[in-house]
Amino acid sequence: MALSSFDIDAPRWDQTTFMGRLKHFFNITDWRTALLPDSRLDEAKVLVESCRAGSIPPGTTEEQLHYAKKLYDSAFHPDTGDRMNLIGRMSFQVPGGMAITGAMLQFYRTVPAVVFWQWVNQSFNALVNYTNRNAASPITPKQIGVAYITATSTALATAVGLNLYTKKAPPLVARWVPFAAVAAANCVNIPMMRQQEILNGIAVTDENGNKLGHSTKAAVKGITQVVISRITMAAPGMIVLPIIMQRLEKYKFMQRITFLHGPIQVMMVGVFLIFMVPAACSMFPQRCSMDVSKLEPELRDSIRSQYGDAVQRVYFNKGL
Repeated sequence: MALSSFDIDAPRWDQTTFMGRLKHFFNITDWRTALLPDSRLDEAKVLVESCRAGSIPPGTTEEQLHYAKKLYDSAFHPDTGDRMNLIGRMSFQVPGGMAITGAMLQFYRTVPAVVFWQWVNQSFNALVNYTNRNAASPITPKQIGVAYITATSTALATAVGLNLYTKKAPPLVARWVPFAAVAAANCVNIPMMRQQEILNGIAVTDENGNKLGHSTKAAVKGITQVVISRITMAAPGMIVLPIIMQRLEKYKFMQRITFLHGPIQVMMVGVFLIFMVPAACSMFPQRCSMDVSKLEPELRDSIRSQYGDAVQRVYFNKGL
C-alpha cells in the first residue's frame, strides 16, 4: 500500500466487533507505553499530525506509522489532542490499579486501613475519570471537587458500613467488601465527574463528523456504558482473587510467608488487569451511536427539519 494514501485515523481493526475493539485496546492500553518519556510521545504526535497533513517523512514505514498512532492514542486525548496526565491514562490502569486494588484486598480487616485505601482508590479513579471525560463538555473546579467528595464519601460509607456489618459473616464475605465499595463509588464518581454532559448534553454528529447539536440522552447512554465497563474491569480480580487467596492461606507454606501476601495479591491483580482493562474497554464501541428517534424531541425535530431522513443515527465519543 502506498503510504501517500495511508489513513492514519482509520481503525486498524474493525471497531464494530468486540474482537476488533479488543485488539485495539490491547494495543493502546499497553502498560509499557506509560514508561516512555514525553519527548518520545511528542515525536509520535508530530508524525501522526504530519501524516494527517499528507506530508509523511521520507523513509517512514507503515509499521512506524501504526506504532506512532498507538502511542498517540495511548497518551493524547481524542477530543483535544492534549497529552493526558500519566496517572489518568488507560495505559496506567494496570500498574496503578494493581497496586491499589492489591492493597485494598490485603488490608480489609480494620476500619482505618479500609478508609485509607478507599480514599486512595477514589482519588485515583477521580483523576482517571476526569482525564478520560468527553472534553467537549467542560467542568469547573467546583464541580470536580463536589464529584470527588461525593464519590469518596460513597465509597467510604459503603466500605465501612459493610465492614462493620460483616464482622460476624464468613471471612470470604468480608473480603468482597472492597469490590462492593468500588462498584458503588463508580456509580457515583463517573456521573458526578461528567455531570456537565448530563446537564447540558454531549456533542453529537452525523456519520461524517458534522456536528448536529447536544443530547442529554446520548450523554446518559455513554456514561452508563462507562460505569458498566469500569465495574466489569474490577470485578474478576476483586471477586475471584479473594476466593483464591482464602484457599491458598490454608496451606502451611503460605502461613509462613504472610509478609508476601500483599505483593502476591498485587501481582495477581496485575495479571487480571492486563486482560480485563482492554476487555472492559471493548464492551461498547468508543464511537457510540444512537437512533435519531430516541433523542430529545427538540433535537430530533431539528435534525429531521434540516436533514430529513438522510440522518438516521447520531454519533458521539462516550469517553472511557
